[in-house]
Amino acid sequence: MKTNNNFVLPDKKKLPYGGASSIIASEFDSRISKMIDASNNSLNDLELQQRFLTKYRSWLLTSNLNTIKGLDLFSVSAYSNGTSEGFDKFYLKNNTRRFRCFRGEYMYHMAAWRNYFPDWKYIEEEPLTKNDAVVISLPFADTGGEHPKMKEILDQCTLLEIPVLLDCAYFGICQNIMFDLTHPAITDITFSLSKFLPVAHLRIGMRLTKEDDDDSLLVLNKTNYTNRIGLSVGEQILQEFNPDWIVENYSQTQKQLCNQLGVTPSNCVIFGVDYDNKFNEYTRGRESNRLCIAKYLHLGQLPNNV
Repeated sequence: MKTNNNFVLPDKKKLPYGGASSIIASEFDSRISKMIDASNNSLNDLELQQRFLTKYRSWLLTSNLNTIKGLDLFSVSAYSNGTSEGFDKFYLKNNTRRFRCFRGEYMYHMAAWRNYFPDWKYIEEEPLTKNDAVVISLPFADTGGEHPKMKEILDQCTLLEIPVLLDCAYFGICQNIMFDLTHPAITDITFSLSKFLPVAHLRIGMRLTKEDDDDSLLVLNKTNYTNRIGLSVGEQILQEFNPDWIVENYSQTQKQLCNQLGVTPSNCVIFGVDYDNKFNEYTRGRESNRLCIAKYLHLGQLPNNV
């Protein structure tokens, strides 16, 4: 069997518009520093984890720029270290299956699969089979919108009883996205604040599932063995910002910078999408190219040396 264990990680972060990060601004650094300072007493706060999870779920539903349907179907909440811990648990639970994703998906999956699940394949390579497990990001990692074949693949996954993890890491920097969580194929959903604000190194995330299967992530949550500094900062972020704040404050600048670059503004405010093959050095294996302008949004201008 041909395998994909020779997958090479795309090194785009060194490019001016490479990678995918939160907006970088000194304003955020100072506010987050104050939040960290305010977390000094959080290590002994036994109620913090549950408060955060309850607040996060409620916070998601307050967006006026996006729609979430079916959140109540996923009644089991768990704090996770970003989205990546949720990914790892999904791999573990489905370790006898073959993993699948679209081209252009978040590279973490392929990096993990090449070492431990070398028979993984892109969805575009061959049809799904009953023993597969699928990961899909919404918004999609390569465009910041919905992948055009997402609904079709979810329908196939239902027919074949394939579990699906829906990665919603870009919630908080997107608009005009319908998060329809009612599709029966979806078993796991992950969220993170790492793209909303520059708190990636605090590892603030949440995983939602329909059932309490007492997996290792739930064991950690049930024993309150979680990152309380991350929980405390996360709770403060949810209190101080609404989920549309980033888009409301930076979407006009996004449009201006994308117009200068000659690319299409993404549903995600940190991206512009090149559909005309003008920036092929940013290709991630699909027909379009993703440019990240997060580093320039707070400045309101592009770098002069590009």
